[in-house]
Amino acid sequence: MRSRSSRFDELVLDAVDHLEHRLHRSLSDLELAVEDVPPSDPAPWEPQIALGRAFPATRTTAARIVLYRRPIESRALHEADLATLVDDVVAEQVAGVIGIHPDDLED
Repeated sequence: MRSRSSRFDELVLDAVDHLEHRLHRSLSDLELAVEDVPPSDPAPWEPQIALGRAFPATRTTAARIVLYRRPIESRALHEADLATLVDDVVAEQVAGVIGIHPDDLED
């Protein structure tokens, strides 16, 4: 029996795989992380409770994308809805990191 956390991790990996196929490129240069909840200090431009964050690459670190499991799960009505929401959040964050508009990633 899988935990909710491990099922969520699998959805994130599936979303990245799906996105790599849409982009026709590997996203292995991005670091991915899942945290249960966002830090308590969102940036002024973020919603009260962020679903994810993207951190651009620096000279010493790779670009990073963090998804917040519990806020995403709380917005999903069922498992299929959760998968779609994870896909959307991953696409939005990746688009920000690679410098394209999220709409350009739609099927």
